[in-house]
Amino acid sequence: MNRRAFLESAACLASAACLSGAEGPLRTHAAAHGLLYGAATAYGPLQNDPDYSAHLAAECNLLVPENVLKWTTVHPAPERFDFVPGDFLAHFAAAHDMRMRGHTLVWHEQLPRWFASTVTKQNARARLEEHIRTVMGHYRGRMHSWDVVNEAIRPQDGRADGLRQTPWLDLLGPEYLEIAYATAAEADPQALAGYNDYGLDYHTPEDEAKRNAVLGLLRRLKKQNVPVQAFGMQAHLSAGRQPTFQPETLRRFLGEVAGLGLKILITELDVSDAGLPDDAESRDRAVAAVYENYLTAALAEPAVVAVLTWGLTDKYTWLASRNRRPDGSPVRVLPLDHEFHRKPAWYAIAKALDTRR
Repeated sequence: MNRRAFLESAACLASAACLSGAEGPLRTHAAAHGLLYGAATAYGPLQNDPDYSAHLAAECNLLVPENVLKWTTVHPAPERFDFVPGDFLAHFAAAHDMRMRGHTLVWHEQLPRWFASTVTKQNARARLEEHIRTVMGHYRGRMHSWDVVNEAIRPQDGRADGLRQTPWLDLLGPEYLEIAYATAAEADPQALAGYNDYGLDYHTPEDEAKRNAVLGLLRRLKKQNVPVQAFGMQAHLSAGRQPTFQPETLRRFLGEVAGLGLKILITELDVSDAGLPDDAESRDRAVAAVYENYLTAALAEPAVVAVLTWGLTDKYTWLASRNRRPDGSPVRVLPLDHEFHRKPAWYAIAKALDTRR
């Protein structure tokens, strides 16, 4: 999209015509078109902020934990698992007619301190299988889907297969992916087993290289009959990068993923307002335009079954610390503001959901 078209779209979002018809929560807009809408949440805010939990329950029919099912939290000692935070989220989801996603079983980050001194080439497979069986088994039958493997591709690491150099690759070689998915299929065959990654959104050489590497991985897994069933498109976007977004590039990539027989979830969608003007109204328009343009392109692919924003409100977002604004003003990056009011981003998402046929 060129700059003129982007600005016209942003201006449109501020008009009554663009905002009309957006009644009901986002979960209703999604369900009307055969989709799920959800958001990531943290244990603390969900437990301690009743206004936040009420809005999350109202807007979402799919919930994903930000951190509590990652190794550091759920597997804090070699022989101990902690399901208290995860169970709180699972009970909340069930009580409010929401599905739940699992995030994540195999990742190179957020490994516990004991990992480096305890996991060896000799026991790595047993440790990995035990973790997946225990965590997935605990939530068996209660999960919509799992990010079984997260962010396994990094072309910059120089491998011909595009795999990221990680502890799992060092310990088990590329076979760690097959082990993970085979174990996941046994532990909970009802949950969609997904692969999740980022850096695939823009029409740039870097993103194109990663798209090709991810497609290569997915093709290899399918050829080997590895039971991967879904692909998670993280979609951490930036309003400042909008000129490098081309809808046809995204649609082509998602179409190739769908052609492998995989369902697609937009798993971690948010839009950074870094580099935008201090004026909140201008920022809101620009951020909303990114949401609408991206989702309209993505939802043209019938294989997309869910959209999840990485958070629901600007009050709780990782971008508040990652992308602090020079003027000290709060970031405005998610559908609801700090007081849980709907922003243009909310209406943009609703409008994109409503375009789904």
